Order: sequence, then structure tokens, then C-alpha cells
Amino acid sequence: MQVFGLLGNPVGHSLSPPMHEAAYDELGMDARYVTFEPDPGDLPAAVEGARALGIAGLNVTIPFKRDVLDLVDPDPLAERIGAVNTVDLDAMRGYNTDAAGAVRALRDHDVSLSGRAVVVGAGGAGRAVAFGLADEGMTVTVANRTVERAEDLAAVVPGASACGLDALPDVVADAAVLVNATSVGMEEDRSPVPASALHADLAVLDAVYAPLETRLLREAAAAGATTVDGGWMLLYQGVAAFERWTGRDAPVTAMNDALRAGL
Repeated sequence: MQVFGLLGNPVGHSLSPPMHEAAYDELGMDARYVTFEPDPGDLPAAVEGARALGIAGLNVTIPFKRDVLDLVDPDPLAERIGAVNTVDLDAMRGYNTDAAGAVRALRDHDVSLSGRAVVVGAGGAGRAVAFGLADEGMTVTVANRTVERAEDLAAVVPGASACGLDALPDVVADAAVLVNATSVGMEEDRSPVPASALHADLAVLDAVYAPLETRLLREAAAAGATTVDGGWMLLYQGVAAFERWTGRDAPVTAMNDALRAGL
């Protein structure tokens, strides 16, 4: 039996177990997906313990995505992003599938990844999305409440620029893609982007997946924009991890059904 898992604290809310288990069932794999919730100071022991138990791969979530960099050999993209969320324990190699999750979510909705992309947020998700879209050839503008953080990220993303949130109406006006990589909209009915800035030539991805239909997406749809909810990014993060670990094409429909049922 192959065993994969999730390392984080807390992990009880995670939808990764049912999503991955659905993939194993669909493909008739003798595999299971388990969770680990070590104390923050016990990360090295937890990773070594999982490896000693013969676990083949780990997803890594809050608060360990940055700290695990010191325990594995990160691939170039994960090193640039500064965070690892997927580990091949056999090779002790670290990857970041957040970027692939965003890119594949947009492509799944027939979004052309050309022109300007505006990424709202300069945290972990924002870093991954900015690098992912820049690597696809898009010109990225990072918008953040603290402009200095946006400038720091833009300085390391090829061809990127930075601005504060007050400049969003101007930069979104000629953008092809807008990604909300903040938590705004998760706990209250708010949007990080003024509704007046949204337009029909825009594709909008909101990384928030609880709720699936955020205020940003409602207002984007009303403006005629293409909308992509955060469940798709979450799905394709899991798909990328599954394919990395197994070398097999992921059963996307089965994984998505399980994810949507959980959401």
C-alpha cells in the first residue's frame, strides 16, 4: 500500500483527504491519505518520522510551508516562491503546486494567459500566483495594502510592477486577468476590488473557496467577466501533487466531485 499525507496545524478542516482518496478509489489504487498535526517546533521530527514510516509524499500547509524549505531540496520554482507545499519524501524534493493550481484553474475555463494580470495580495498565495502567471508570459502587477510588500515581490518576479490598492481601478482597466490572493471575502461579504473597476474583458479568479461565490465573483459576473471560484485552484493544487507523486494522470472529475461535496 502507498501512503501519502498532509502535514499542518491545524488540518481538521482540510479537504485534501477526501479529494485524494476519491482519486485512489477511481483508479483502483491501493493507497491511503492521512494527516499529521505536529506542534510547530516538531517539524523536522515529523518529516523524518513520516519518511521512516515509508510515507511516499506529503502535502504541507500552514504554518510549515516556509520552514520545510530548510528540510528538503526545493525545485527552482518553490525556491523562488519561498514556500513548499508538496514533498516527494523518497527524494526529499520540495515543490510548490499553488502556481500550477492557479494556472490550470484559469486554463480549465479557457482563459488566455496573455496580456496583463493583476494579483491582489503579496503573501504566500500571491507570490505563487505572481510567479506562475509571469512564467506563462503575462505582465504582472502586484497590488497590496502595504505597497512596500508589493514592491518587494515585484522586484523578484520577472517584468512585474507594484501598486497600492487605491490604484486598482487604473491597473484593472487594461488587465486580462485578475486574481484575489487575499482572504478578503472569506469571513464577510467584502471585495478587495471596487465593482466599478471590473469589466467584461476580464477573467477573475478568487482564491477564496469558502464561500465559493464571493462578492468579488458576484460583481465580476454582473460586469460580464469570466469567473473562476477558488475551488478550482484548490482542485488543481491537489491534481498537481497527485500527478507528481504517482506519475499518473489524475482523475480530475472524481477529485472535483469529492471536493465540491466537501465544500
